[in-house]
Amino acid sequence: MPIPFVFINVATTADGKLDTFERKSSSISSDADKARVLRLRAEADAVMVGGNTLINEDPKLTVKSAELRAERTAKGLPENPIKVGVVSLANIKPDGDFMQNGPARRIIFTTELTPPEQVKVLSDLGAEVHILGKKRVDLRKALETLYTLGVRRLMVEGGGTLNFELLRQGFVDELSMYIAPKIFGGQSAPSMATGHGLIESAGINLKLLDARALDETGGVLIRYQCLNKIY
Repeated sequence: MPIPFVFINVATTADGKLDTFERKSSSISSDADKARVLRLRAEADAVMVGGNTLINEDPKLTVKSAELRAERTAKGLPENPIKVGVVSLANIKPDGDFMQNGPARRIIFTTELTPPEQVKVLSDLGAEVHILGKKRVDLRKALETLYTLGVRRLMVEGGGTLNFELLRQGFVDELSMYIAPKIFGGQSAPSMATGHGLIESAGINLKLLDARALDETGGVLIRYQCLNKIY
């Protein structure tokens, strides 16, 4: 079964960190990069995040620009792309931004670790909850489900564990990285791809598609094609 075109977008420091060791959602992107990300989001059918991002950051995942929302509605699309959460235990805040900020369709892929009563709470609030696994979400089935629901272009906005698993399993078409002229350091600071890691021979090879300075701050945008794509 086909899956959507999947692209990961991240903003990192020069040493590859998504945040500081404090994990307080540090600002990395420049104004120019934030505008670029909003455009990418507005052009996507759905935006996906993993469990840590979903639970700890409670992202809105909406298109903040009225102009971009108007462009979507002019094309016959909803104002915002579908919000997608991938989380083993869906302890999602019922009154949080992911669930309440919109309007937007919300799809949650979770596992049998999520109690039935929590599934009911989320479903009663309008989320579409799919149980895809006992302890880990089956990403292949999640992507296939999204395709059947009409998603053709999927934007992934982290975090590192979801990024790594999508890359490792060969589901990613492209990777876009904004590299900010900053260094955070810290062994425990999150990076763009975490998980259990790969041995050298299993490393994921990339093909450079674009590399350019994005703004006057010294930030650089790099775009790669993932060569291990299996679909």
